[in-house]
Amino acid sequence: MPDCIFCKIATGEIPSYKIYEDDDFFAFLDIQPVNPGHALVIPKKHYENLLDIPQNILCEMMGVVQKLSKTITEVLNAPGFNIGINNKKIAGQSFFHLHVHIMPRFEGDGYKLWPGKVKSKEELQKIADKIKNSL
Repeated sequence: MPDCIFCKIATGEIPSYKIYEDDDFFAFLDIQPVNPGHALVIPKKHYENLLDIPQNILCEMMGVVQKLSKTITEVLNAPGFNIGINNKKIAGQSFFHLHVHIMPRFEGDGYKLWPGKVKSKEELQKIADKIKNSL
């Protein structure tokens, strides 16, 4: 994709704080990090979101995410981390090239998870059945 900022980062056309690269994947530090060490892992080939990437490539990508998560948390002494993938505009995706956030977590960092909403057992069962029946 000629206008994709992440494609340009992967090719070196736009500079980044690279932390990892192999033939298929590229990882770099987020320039607006949640915490120090917040990194993005991208496939070098352009896929818009999680639904577009072939499963075998996604599996390889998650291996890179796992490897980097371990290294980042060890190097920064982070007691935990979050993994994030925003898919489509409504879910907060602002760069339409699949990317996985690795966000190291620290005690008292102020980062919050999304709030849940209580649903009745009947609502949950209805949704579960609908999903199962569509697989």
